[in-house]
Amino acid sequence: MKYLVLVSHGDFAEGLKTSLAMFAGDKIDQVIAVGLKNGTSADDFAVTFKEALSVLKDDDSLVLLADIVGGSPLTTALSVLSEMGYLETTTVLGGMNLPMALTAIVMKDVLEGDAFVSSVLSEAKTALQEYKTASDDADDEEDDI
Repeated sequence: MKYLVLVSHGDFAEGLKTSLAMFAGDKIDQVIAVGLKNGTSADDFAVTFKEALSVLKDDDSLVLLADIVGGSPLTTALSVLSEMGYLETTTVLGGMNLPMALTAIVMKDVLEGDAFVSSVLSEAKTALQEYKTASDDADDEEDDI
């Protein structure tokens, strides 16, 4: 099985998993979420992360999404995955957001390799935009006529 693994600072990963359940509840058992809590060491996070991965079997693979590339949750997770022998079968992406995670959970069993990465990153980037509302000033000017 291919799992989606979310790691973050604080409760972001767990909150994102909760949000994913609203859109892809049928796949939520394939999502593992672990956050580095405030005041917790990277070593303690490693223990918690390893425990969360206890459901994995030897032939499982992973998609790992992290909040910040180079952050402690990601670097610690990569060390644990290397130690457990899963690093070579893990796709790693950083800067996670909800559209990215949703695309990853839906497409993880459909696309592979570069096509998967391209699809997930494209959705993540497309979601980043300014939302502009229509100005009420235009309506005010029309009312004066």
